[in-house]
Amino acid sequence: MGMGRAGSYYPGAERLISPLLHLLVLCTLSSLTHIGESQVQTPQCRIQKCTTDFVSLTSHLNPSLDGFDTEFCKALRAYSACTQRTSKSCRGNLVFHSAMLGISDLMSQRNCSKDGPTSSTHPVITIEPCNYHSRHHQASRPGAGTGTPEHPRPTYLFCGLFGDPHLRTFKDHFQTCKVEGAWPLIDNNYLSVQVTNVPVVYGSSATATNKITIIFKPYQECTDQKVYQAVTDDLPAAFVDGTISGGDSETRSIWILEKSPGRHVEIHAAYIGVTIIVRQQGRYLTLAVRMPEELAMAFDETQDLQLCMNGCPTSERIDQEGHLQLPMLGLQQASFQQQARVEAQRGVFTLESASRKCREQLEVKDIYFHSCVFDLLTTGDANFTTAAYSALKDMETLHPKREHWHIFPNSATGLRPFSLLLNALLTGFLITVLL
Repeated sequence: MGMGRAGSYYPGAERLISPLLHLLVLCTLSSLTHIGESQVQTPQCRIQKCTTDFVSLTSHLNPSLDGFDTEFCKALRAYSACTQRTSKSCRGNLVFHSAMLGISDLMSQRNCSKDGPTSSTHPVITIEPCNYHSRHHQASRPGAGTGTPEHPRPTYLFCGLFGDPHLRTFKDHFQTCKVEGAWPLIDNNYLSVQVTNVPVVYGSSATATNKITIIFKPYQECTDQKVYQAVTDDLPAAFVDGTISGGDSETRSIWILEKSPGRHVEIHAAYIGVTIIVRQQGRYLTLAVRMPEELAMAFDETQDLQLCMNGCPTSERIDQEGHLQLPMLGLQQASFQQQARVEAQRGVFTLESASRKCREQLEVKDIYFHSCVFDLLTTGDANFTTAAYSALKDMETLHPKREHWHIFPNSATGLRPFSLLLNALLTGFLITVLL
């Protein structure tokens, strides 16, 4: 076996490529000629239906797995029988005769006998009860064998928390909050997520997350309660009970994937369709969650305090309407000595240097970029640049709607006034602390 070969090799797969492509082309041709079929064939010619049924029966088959030849030959015999049934009405149809040649070629290549069992055009799909996607996929099939209408595809929601801290809610509202202490991000019948935030600078209202607790609640026979907890400098790759997965030995319903030891873990709860990413950047933690909307909405009036669902309470907000548009304070009143002390308290970053640092990783000047600038000016800690960048990438990984990825500050405010207001707030706050 040669070295340096990329990808997977399926024995015999190379012999399938040409005939299968041939049949896929036939399916396409059949579709394209459907509009004008009354001119070239009688309405009873059903070669298009035969071809699409065959593609449906074989598209999921893997040549490297046992039983491939048996299932493939069943599908070919079903395809052949279908073409025979419509042969009289398709006489003279080019697509039909090409399909007959393709079937003969494939049956010869795979040593398929002409007699034997055939595949059903309505195969039974096994439902995995501990897999949300499997359960919902079966329910979304037209009728699903019951004659009932098709259910809509599941809708997913995204929530993220990072920095000082900046919250992106399930409704794509972006907020910067104080929320010192322990606060619930998510609290429904399936999942609870709580974070603990501590001040990042003495006397500042800005905080950052140093502890995350996630509780996966028991669900039928799929999993017992699972608890995951991360604190600064302890980002484990296991639940608190020491396990790394839940469910039976054949089908895991929940598991932890360590992407970078002590820095980055992912938790996949397949039984409820949830994915959670937890990271440590510098001294603080970040969180990103994707969850089906129908499950996120499964809570009662006693669980209404959820930051991901309803945002931060007004009294805990630092921003205004999702933007860091803050009052002009302190600049006009500050003496030269006071401003110098402010700069020393900030560390090495000025507005210009903070913007330049954030641009190294954040190319788009959206709210993630401006949050990065805010965090650098507030803390002087360059790790918040990576935190904003990682939060953006996790959002891009989990957020279901690409068109909603980027959120920009209020266009009426503009970037220059935004920067001045941001600088003013920080200066005013630090002067208050230092006086």
